[in-house]
Amino acid sequence: MADKRDYYEVLGLQKGASDDEIKKAFRKLAMKYHPDKNPGDKEAEEKFKEINEAYAVLSDSEQKAKYDQFGHAGIDPNSFAGGFGGFGGFEDIFDMFSGAFGGGGFGGAFGGQQRRSNAPRKGNDIQKSMSITFEEAAFGCKKQIKLTKNIRCKTCGGTGAKPGTSKKTCPNCGGTGEIRTQQRTPLGVFQSVSPCPDCGGSGQINESPCTDCGGTGRVRDTVKITVNIPAGVDNDSVIPIRGQGEPGFNGGPDGDLYIVLSVKPHKLFERRGQDLWLEFPISFDQAALGDEIIVPTLEEKVSYKVPAGTQPGTVFRLKGKGIKSVRGGRKGDLYVKVSLEVPTKLNGKQKKAIQAMRDAVTDECYQKKSGFLRSIKEFFS
Repeated sequence: MADKRDYYEVLGLQKGASDDEIKKAFRKLAMKYHPDKNPGDKEAEEKFKEINEAYAVLSDSEQKAKYDQFGHAGIDPNSFAGGFGGFGGFEDIFDMFSGAFGGGGFGGAFGGQQRRSNAPRKGNDIQKSMSITFEEAAFGCKKQIKLTKNIRCKTCGGTGAKPGTSKKTCPNCGGTGEIRTQQRTPLGVFQSVSPCPDCGGSGQINESPCTDCGGTGRVRDTVKITVNIPAGVDNDSVIPIRGQGEPGFNGGPDGDLYIVLSVKPHKLFERRGQDLWLEFPISFDQAALGDEIIVPTLEEKVSYKVPAGTQPGTVFRLKGKGIKSVRGGRKGDLYVKVSLEVPTKLNGKQKKAIQAMRDAVTDECYQKKSGFLRSIKEFFS
């Protein structure tokens, strides 16, 4: 385990980081190094595996506690092999001492409960990136994706045995998947546990393996999955789809599929939480005299009266014209920021018209300008 990097370092965190910090760091790095975004990049693929390995430990409270106390040794079942003459990890140590002290004493003291090698285990989770439009994120939608993953073999139903046959209980371990050996020492009789060599720890012998899956009970296939995207999601939102990961082991439940969303930017709107922002250019005469403008929203066009004397940078709020919260509740608002556009490429007639306006509109009509000019005069007087 000496060549492994610290899991906190892998995720760019300090030891003792919170669950939210761990989850946020994982999502960011997983998006960056995901194989879908880095096709053919072996280095990115290895980093992605390293990130997932770190997250698998640090997101599990029990595993994280062991890792925080003992480092990699705390989660390595073989880490104590050299120091205890071939005993296999924490569980075996508990078994060893339970034989010496009358059974169960050390297992109960440490909270340890041995995990049988053939016990049901949940299947692997899968993460998949998905890009959606701004409108799809705002209003929700249904998307269908193709996913290549391990699935249960249809020929054998996931048993791994040829149709018409079944696996047999391993005669060597009696179906436990483990071989227990005893060793006499001055402290008493110690007991160690190791996977059964005949069945590989499964507890069963497959004499007639399924020809389609080779006895594994699973095959690679491409499946179509419908994803329901709720209204209000945003960048890096994660949609869990239970049971759509890879098949479980030894009768355990299937893993889950996690869809990580990437939302494309909009040509007009900028999103800030549940609120939308829009920059709206108006002309000088509209700002000076006031005007009725037509403002676009995500759902419709609305009329808004710009008051006379509106200054550049003024922000108007249209209540309830933002984005719905993914957790329900009211919509956000639409904020319209006014920008003043100065005309360009004027012809002679247009220039004369503006010149006439300049002659007619004196500096006193401009409050900021006239005040600024007075300040300059006072400064040099």
